[in-house]
Amino acid sequence: MASRPIVREEIEKKEETLSPYAVKSKFSRGRLKREEPCPVRTGFQRDRDRVIHSKAFRRLKHKTQVFIAPTGDHYVTRLTHTLEVSQIARTVARALNLNEDLAEAIALGHDLGHTPFGHIGEQVLNELYHGGFRHNEQSLRVVDLLEREGQGLNLTWEVRDGILNHSKGQAEVLGEGWGDAGTLEGRICKIADIVAYVNHDVEDAIRAGIISPDDVPSSVAATLGHTHSQRVNTLVCDIISYSWPVTGNGDLAGATIGMSPEVLTATNVLRQFLFDRVYYPSLAEEEAVEAGRALRLLHSHFLRHEDRLPREFASLPDEKERKVIDYIAGMTDQYALRLAGEISQ
Repeated sequence: MASRPIVREEIEKKEETLSPYAVKSKFSRGRLKREEPCPVRTGFQRDRDRVIHSKAFRRLKHKTQVFIAPTGDHYVTRLTHTLEVSQIARTVARALNLNEDLAEAIALGHDLGHTPFGHIGEQVLNELYHGGFRHNEQSLRVVDLLEREGQGLNLTWEVRDGILNHSKGQAEVLGEGWGDAGTLEGRICKIADIVAYVNHDVEDAIRAGIISPDDVPSSVAATLGHTHSQRVNTLVCDIISYSWPVTGNGDLAGATIGMSPEVLTATNVLRQFLFDRVYYPSLAEEEAVEAGRALRLLHSHFLRHEDRLPREFASLPDEKERKVIDYIAGMTDQYALRLAGEISQ
C-alpha cells in the first residue's frame, strides 16, 4: 500500500520562509472545536475552501453592494466585491511575504453576514434589533453558528479574527476608530476592502448616471489616477511600498500595514466624496425606501409567526428576535422582496 502523501507538511515547511511577521499555519491558535489536520491542505487553505462551499457565500451573488436591483449586467454585487477584495489582499500579502492563504480566507469570508439591500439593509436591521446589527459581527455568527444547520464552519482563530475586525464603520481610513485585526494578514484585508469599494463604487455610480468622471475630486485624480485601473494600481503599490518593513527587510520598528500620507489623504477624500454624493443619497431613493419597508414587514411578520421560520433557524438556541434577524440577514435581495410581496397579499 502506498504511503500517505505529506502535502500539508511540505506546504508548512515552505511557510517557514515567510516573513517573521507572517502567521504560519502550523502555529495557528486553533479552532473552536478540535479537528484532525487535513493531509493535503493547511488550516487556512481548509478555511478558504469551507467559505467558498458555504451557502452564505453562494447567496452573495444576489446581494446588493450599493445599487438595489440594478438593470445593468455589470454592477458590482456583494460577491464580485468579495472577489475583488480577495484579489487585492492576495497580491499585497504575496508581495509582502505574508501568508497569502490566510489573507484569502479572511477576504472571502468577510462579508458573509451582510444583509440584503446593502447599506439600507444593515441600517434597518440595526434599528429593528434591540442588540443592534453590524455585518462584521453577523459574518462571524454565520461561520461560527449559522452555516451547516447550526454546526458552523469551525474556522481557525486567525480567520475569525480577520472577519470580525475587517469593518471600519464610518471611520477615516487608518484614522481614529479604525481599529486593527490581530494579524497583519487581517489588516491587509481591512485595507483591501477599502481599495476595492472606493474604486468599484465610483464606477457603478458613473454607470448609474449619479456622477460623471469629471465629478471625482481633482486632487484624487491627480494623486491616484483618472481610471479605475490606475487608482487600484496606485493604491496597491503604495500599500506595498509603505508596508515593506513587514517583510522583515526593513525597519522592524515600523512594521505595519498602511499608506503614504499623500495617498492616504487622497483615499479619504475619495471615500468622503462617495458618502456625500452616492451612499447617503442612495438611502433616500425609492428603491431603498421600498427595501426598508420590505425588511420591516418581514421582521414584524416572523415575530408574530415564529412557527413559519425555516427549521434551521427555528431550532437555533436563541431568543425569537435573534432567530428572525438571522433569517432576514441571510436573505438575498430578490428573495426578501418576493417573500415580502407574498406576505402582504
